[in-house]
Amino acid sequence: MRTTAQRIGAGAVALAALAAAGSYVVAQTEPAQGQHGANPDLPAPQRGLLPDMRIAEPTGWGDRMPTVPAGWTIKAIATDLKIPRQTLVLPNGDILVAEGKGGGAPVLTPKDFIAGFIKSKGTTKVKGGNQLTLLRDADGDGTYEGRWVYADKLNAPYGLAFAGDKIYVANQDALVRFDYAAGQTRAGAPPVTVALLPSAINHHWTKALAVDAEGRFLYVGIGSNSNIGERGMAVEEHRARVWQIDAATGAVRPFATGLRNPTALVFEPGTKQLWTVVNERDELGPNLVPDYLTSVREGAFYGWPYAYWGPNVDPRAKPPDDKKVQATIRPDYALQSHTAPLGLAFSQAGMPAPFAEGAFIGQHGSWNRKQPVGYKVIYVPFSGGKPSGPPVDFIAGFQADGKTMGRPVGVTLDPKGAVIVADDLSNTIWRAVPARQ
Repeated sequence: MRTTAQRIGAGAVALAALAAAGSYVVAQTEPAQGQHGANPDLPAPQRGLLPDMRIAEPTGWGDRMPTVPAGWTIKAIATDLKIPRQTLVLPNGDILVAEGKGGGAPVLTPKDFIAGFIKSKGTTKVKGGNQLTLLRDADGDGTYEGRWVYADKLNAPYGLAFAGDKIYVANQDALVRFDYAAGQTRAGAPPVTVALLPSAINHHWTKALAVDAEGRFLYVGIGSNSNIGERGMAVEEHRARVWQIDAATGAVRPFATGLRNPTALVFEPGTKQLWTVVNERDELGPNLVPDYLTSVREGAFYGWPYAYWGPNVDPRAKPPDDKKVQATIRPDYALQSHTAPLGLAFSQAGMPAPFAEGAFIGQHGSWNRKQPVGYKVIYVPFSGGKPSGPPVDFIAGFQADGKTMGRPVGVTLDPKGAVIVADDLSNTIWRAVPARQ
């Protein structure tokens, strides 16, 4: 009798052969140009035996560099990292980098096996560091000559936040904190656990993190344990939502729900409103469902798994009743399907036009389309605390000639208005600077 793994492997070979032959239940088409803003194109769902899957082949940067707008320059300030995900700029200008790789959800179907194989072809072969690295530019010349391991033996750290004299880190299994003293290059003591986080299965393992201006509440983004509830809803308890956690007591409550995978959380500086970017569901075709940028409203339900982009029913999830579907909040701004936004930062005072008010978004890039999308940092202009126009490319050039040199993840800003980007394929931290510096 064959084991489950053997059956999945045999099925995967058969499905791979069908994929290579272009055999689909429904043909896949890819126009997808009108998928930005408040009213994106939402074509009819396309259900196939397999989605189109493609990762442009990873390669080194060589003589290439990412591209930036006129008047900006960019350079690598750290290389040879161990899968950098998110960064945090400390009050003295030092940069903390969270390095690691989590997850490990078991494969359920041959389709999972193939998708996992395809996705793995577009990732680094470096082992995750499970650490925080500190970078320092002591003389302010833009070269970060100092580099130390600030803390190690963490568990897939991802989200980072700072308040008072505390550094908060969202590992894949727990929210922890370190006491911080200005100028230190190594944590003075092991981390203290603030609250445990859902970590069983961890299909979506990343835990985004933000802290309010008073340092009273922390907000943690927790992704679902599946694409569309196929593991059963029991394993989705406390997931696909943003948690609010009391920094002093560790008390937890749901703040917003129905967010399939909220991968970055940031407060907009003018309105103090919490915003997130969300990776939406797969296997409805190359143009469904748009990933999105949205304000996070307390008590709101954003649809997963029963509906998408407002009350558009996903029949695969079998909604329990129409009331749940009709309660779905429409997100603020579509970011095109499958671009995989993982980073979010807002403009700060003094930044040059046309980047003076808006959101910088790191798009990790697609794996389930013939024509890749994402693989860049875009800028969405804001006015009065709301998106106000089409996106523009801010940092691009991560792909060329069918090759992939880098994949953006976290985005942050430093006090000088430079944009800091973590690239987890080339294991690099990039710093884009306006010309006035």
